[in-house]
Amino acid sequence: MANAYWIAFYKSINKPDQLAAYAKLAPAAIQAHGGKFLVRGMPSKTYELGVNQRVVVIEFPSVENAVAAHDSPAYQAALKVLGDGVERDMRIVEGVA
Repeated sequence: MANAYWIAFYKSINKPDQLAAYAKLAPAAIQAHGGKFLVRGMPSKTYELGVNQRVVVIEFPSVENAVAAHDSPAYQAALKVLGDGVERDMRIVEGVA
């Protein structure tokens, strides 16, 4: 079974205080499902059509684990705290074996 990756691109951060509150809750919910943070921050360099925006990459043992983390009550509570604090694009992608 291939690992899966949760990739989020933050188009805008409208309410940093809400993002900070979310950041206190979300990691425990993610880690409870085997999530491991690989990348958190701004790009060091962008190329082609790259946009200079915050990126988060989290590795999971499987797509099922990644989806379970997102859909868990603990993560949904973190999302509620985040509210409209950010505009982001998030996807779950299966890795190559």
